[in-house]
Amino acid sequence: MKSIDRRTFIASTAAMAVSALRPLGANDRIQVAVIGVRSRGREHISIFGKQSQATIAAICDIDPEQSARAVELTDQIQGRKPKVYQDLRKLLEDNSIDVIMIATCNHWHALATIWACQAGKDVYVEKPASHNIFEGRKMVEAAHKYNRIVQVGMQSRSTEHKVQAIRRLREGVIGKIYLAKGICFKRRQSIGRKPDGPVPSGVDYDLWRGPAPMRPFNANRFHYNWHWFWDTGNGDIGNQGVHEMDIARWGLNKRTLPKRVVSAGGKFVYDDDQETPNTQLATFEYEDCQLVFEVRGLLTGGESSVVLDGNNYIGNHFFGSEGYMSVDLQGYQIYKGEKRELVEQVAFKEPQTWDTTPIIQNFLQAVRSRKAQDLTCDAEEGHLSAALCHMANISYRTRRILDFDPKSENFPGDREANSYLARAYRAPFTVPQKI
Repeated sequence: MKSIDRRTFIASTAAMAVSALRPLGANDRIQVAVIGVRSRGREHISIFGKQSQATIAAICDIDPEQSARAVELTDQIQGRKPKVYQDLRKLLEDNSIDVIMIATCNHWHALATIWACQAGKDVYVEKPASHNIFEGRKMVEAAHKYNRIVQVGMQSRSTEHKVQAIRRLREGVIGKIYLAKGICFKRRQSIGRKPDGPVPSGVDYDLWRGPAPMRPFNANRFHYNWHWFWDTGNGDIGNQGVHEMDIARWGLNKRTLPKRVVSAGGKFVYDDDQETPNTQLATFEYEDCQLVFEVRGLLTGGESSVVLDGNNYIGNHFFGSEGYMSVDLQGYQIYKGEKRELVEQVAFKEPQTWDTTPIIQNFLQAVRSRKAQDLTCDAEEGHLSAALCHMANISYRTRRILDFDPKSENFPGDREANSYLARAYRAPFTVPQKI
């Protein structure tokens, strides 16, 4: 496949940005393109494709086999086949596309978002917003500079009972909150060990690696397991954990990053290819409260009243001067006083599942209104929650307590810690210093 020079690409997308800003009439369908169409991407095709105001107009994936499945699914849902691209840069040249939905690996989230903003597209990007702190801030800058609607896929921000729970915290139901704890006890089996091998037929592996260093192809670093390698993922704290991290920060009502972090853990029990920890504990210090986060992928029990969901205990606790709250997918409970009496709860009779539809509907409404403030999780919110995960991982990797400057978003005077803020990008897949 012919490579597209980055300078040429940026120049062409900047020129396209003006023409791409087509006004949407009341009856116009929003033309959506989905990048990354494996399991999560196909779920988004199912949801976007069922919205009366949207059409899946194009799909893009480095693997033709995945694209073929996505085309078939799209045709089943909306009765018409989408355009197919293998290179997202060619997709971004398509002026008929209004919205880009990004369900790639983590290491592509930020650059794909920035390029889409430069091309005049609005963006829905899966969590975590970024692969590192530097590029997360550049995403925010791109959204603002190009006046784009950018939503990060934190479904809890549009989940009714969780919105209600946060509202009760704001009302002071448990008094002054001094601690938020997020838990991600999600059972993960060992990935074992696999040798390097040939790239699957048709796969554009160079494009898949993108901003990450080039390595020999290994099936253990490819589908889904890329989460467990530092080049492409952020471990489970940046995978499932970022959802609960976002809820913890949301409940604390913090729209800045903390001044200190310490995180420790390890990869225990398993002897396999995984690089990221399967057990991790992080503590963040704000001026007036703490945020504690725990990740566990091994066999474990639960904690407090967080409900077992399959093999997993995933949720949040908030502790205040007058009581505490537990919240998870199945509802929330509020306990008050010295006797810890249950005073309020929301509990569903039927098991609940993650529902992405409300946050996608919120995104589409904001695309029409052109009001970023209508978003339940804009680029800034998504960046801050992802940055907490990155801060924890940096402390884990340096094995030290780290002081942090929330304004400059770096570790003052700490060369080793600051070396993890960004990455050495592989040309031409470079997140620019200046947006």
